[in-house]
Amino acid sequence: MNTQVRRALGLVSGPGSNRLGLQAMRLAIAVVFLWIGALKFAPYEADSITPFVANSPVMAFFYAHPDQYAQHLTHEGELNLAARAWQTANHTYAFSRGLGTVELLIGLLVLAGLASRRLGLAGAVLAFLTPVVTLSFLVTTPEAWVAALGEAEHGFPYLSGAGRLVLKDVTLMAGAWLVLADSARAVLRAAAAPTTRAPAPGLAAEA
Repeated sequence: MNTQVRRALGLVSGPGSNRLGLQAMRLAIAVVFLWIGALKFAPYEADSITPFVANSPVMAFFYAHPDQYAQHLTHEGELNLAARAWQTANHTYAFSRGLGTVELLIGLLVLAGLASRRLGLAGAVLAFLTPVVTLSFLVTTPEAWVAALGEAEHGFPYLSGAGRLVLKDVTLMAGAWLVLADSARAVLRAAAAPTTRAPAPGLAAEA
């Protein structure tokens, strides 16, 4: 192995590179939550998560008529006023705005980890737990798998577009764990650091 390659590998494997990677992961997670959270205020994004929410045993109660969602689904970019009216009555948009607010908060907390250990730890915990919920959609949402419409490849393990989107959250979970561990170490270091106090004026004079 020549000197240049060794030098490059040394830079990549060094503590500075590791720190840069963790900060980049923190920024990447923040971008995902902030961007997707902001999109939750757009009707098309709210419509697109309807199957996930309606089929979730822990989320379906947010909808007024979760059992009727399949009749009112639209494609991204499609304007269907009747379907939109149903989605409004179903509380689809109200729920999506609430979820978007939570995701924006998580993104801001993760981003705050660049300056605040405790806020960063809180954000990292939430960022790690969120994919736990979304990955459960692979079990509860029929639309996560290719439907049996004639092709031999359908059902498990053939993920649909929605399923492939959900599966990517495994990388978000792994990245959030790294950020969580880094934030936890920072909090523990701060707690273990000795606190130095300036001596009282009288004691200083006696010394």
